[in-house]
Amino acid sequence: MSLKSLSLSAILDIPLIKPGNNLAQILVNSLLKSSVKIQDNDILAIAQKIVSKAEGQLVDLNTVIPSTNAIELAEKVDKDPRQIELILSESKAVVGHKPGVVIVEHHSGIILANAGIDHSNIECNDNQEMVSLLPKDSNKSARQLKKDIKNLCDKNIGIIITDSIGRPWRLGTTGVALGSAGVQVIRDLRGDRDIFGRELKVSETADVDSLASAACLLMGEGDDASPLVSIRGVGSTNTDDDTRQLLRSPSDDLFR
Repeated sequence: MSLKSLSLSAILDIPLIKPGNNLAQILVNSLLKSSVKIQDNDILAIAQKIVSKAEGQLVDLNTVIPSTNAIELAEKVDKDPRQIELILSESKAVVGHKPGVVIVEHHSGIILANAGIDHSNIECNDNQEMVSLLPKDSNKSARQLKKDIKNLCDKNIGIIITDSIGRPWRLGTTGVALGSAGVQVIRDLRGDRDIFGRELKVSETADVDSLASAACLLMGEGDDASPLVSIRGVGSTNTDDDTRQLLRSPSDDLFR
């Protein structure tokens, strides 16, 4: 993927998503109402939160009974033991922690803070303390959305499920791809030449993360949130790539 221009458009007025909603139909309806008409080879970047909501990945903290391990870790990091119990249940391993944050390897393989568990932009009753979990399998969710949208409007598109996570050594969060379908994930430039003719030895670019990050600029984080962004100009969506290709093996990881 070598681009000279790229167009991204936030799709507004997405209704509140509830568990069991037909997310593909809702997204297609919103696109039809917008000025952005879906075309073959477009990519839809979709915020993880609405995918999680549609899939029912919501938990009331009042229903969570913390284990002894969760209580002990909660004391160390000064967090709600019920939330820590969810973090542990959603994770393969705890990578590190300090007061206020727990870094874990999620069951999907991605490493992030607090297993991606979040309470923002979730409606709940007065007696509830609702939080959202990540989708159980974001790549599977992306593949299903790609298939469903093609069935609805006969367009072959790509899907990126995005989230915002922190990075080592740098402040602030940035958008990444939790899951994808029909999008080139990583571009291997090894063997290519730089502008001086020198061979590139280690260069690989995580193009799907770059697209997710650009989309997250338009999505926003607060009450301005727009959970759907259309991306045009990338090209073919006929690929079996998904974001599992981005996961670095522990043996190659200097920080675990």
